[in-house]
Amino acid sequence: MKIMNNRRDYLNPLTSRERLLRTIQRQEVDHLPCAFMSFTALRRQVAENLYELSQRELAMGLDSFLFIPSLPRPMRPEHPELRGLPVRFQPEVETFDWQEEAPYGNKILHKKYSTPAGELSTAIRVSDDWPHGNHIPFIDDFQVPRSVKPLITERRDLEPLAFLLTSPAPEDIAAYRAEVDHARLFKEEYGVLLVGGWGVGMDMANWLCGVQNLMAMTLTDEAFVTELLDMIHLWNMERMKVVLAGGIDLFIKRAWYEGCDFVTPTFYQQVILPRLRKEIDLVHESGAKFGYICSSGLQPMLDLFKAAGMDMLIGIDPVQGTRTDMPTIKEKIGGEVCLWGGVSGAVTVEMGTEEQIRMAVSTAIQQLGPQGFILSPVDNITEDTPATWQNIDIFIDEWRKHW
Repeated sequence: MKIMNNRRDYLNPLTSRERLLRTIQRQEVDHLPCAFMSFTALRRQVAENLYELSQRELAMGLDSFLFIPSLPRPMRPEHPELRGLPVRFQPEVETFDWQEEAPYGNKILHKKYSTPAGELSTAIRVSDDWPHGNHIPFIDDFQVPRSVKPLITERRDLEPLAFLLTSPAPEDIAAYRAEVDHARLFKEEYGVLLVGGWGVGMDMANWLCGVQNLMAMTLTDEAFVTELLDMIHLWNMERMKVVLAGGIDLFIKRAWYEGCDFVTPTFYQQVILPRLRKEIDLVHESGAKFGYICSSGLQPMLDLFKAAGMDMLIGIDPVQGTRTDMPTIKEKIGGEVCLWGGVSGAVTVEMGTEEQIRMAVSTAIQQLGPQGFILSPVDNITEDTPATWQNIDIFIDEWRKHW
């Protein structure tokens, strides 16, 4: 790591925002940054208040960012996994919910959407860990493996789906603009990166169609999947324009389901890449940087990630991510794309020994750093236990040894 040795820089270290921005651009910084890409264990302690979360992270010595819109999970029941602007339907849409008993005590929940273009329906089998009561969200990770019938299964479903993919509502735009004013003041006072999102593409398609069904359709009915992704892309771009108008530093797209675990490199190049480039161009035109969360199935996609023009690849996980070879990632794209991650959160930080944690941090910095690298547990720290917090202290202590 090239450390700034100018006395002025030494006496006046960079703010967290300055450090992260310089790292994203692979420039010199005062020390290697560490920013947790997600920190649910701490977020719960502050009752989902992202402003307080950022302050707590800074107090821990971490680099931090403020994500806007900061609508907390309990306030987005139709899209708990999709952060950002609210997801709303056309006013003509009516929803109907009912349930039926099933063998072995696991009931089945049903939901129907009635639109002017026809009806859509979905059903899930409730498990003991189902978190939504008798409600089926519009889109959510939990419903995919429990699905009895996905919402979207064939081309005729696309016309009614258009009534569920609407542009941001005026009241949501107004609320976001009001938050932007507050967020800018917070950014200036605390020196944190201002981040917006999330963008979405294949992740949305997987929520609507189911992972296995969609994987098969990319091979058997590419035209249908392409039409669906066009709808999602246009909807996503409208949402992006609103968020980018807030003057954010970094826009993030969630793409956990866009690695080669889910699609072939050929499909990615022909179908996903052209739309991704348009989204990245839109972000750059607004003066922001573009970050892309993909934590598994990276290796065959690296050249395509670089070709897309993204500024940052988020979520490099050497344990849970398949086909993750960190030296190769650094060699192939590290000269042009900032890398964020390096250590498994769930396996290494939450369950590892002190020796394993220190080795993982040291290895990540050696293989992905020092320049153009942000250290983080991937994807998240969720367990709020004394053992986890002790391991977090070890993680931070080892990071500081490599400044």
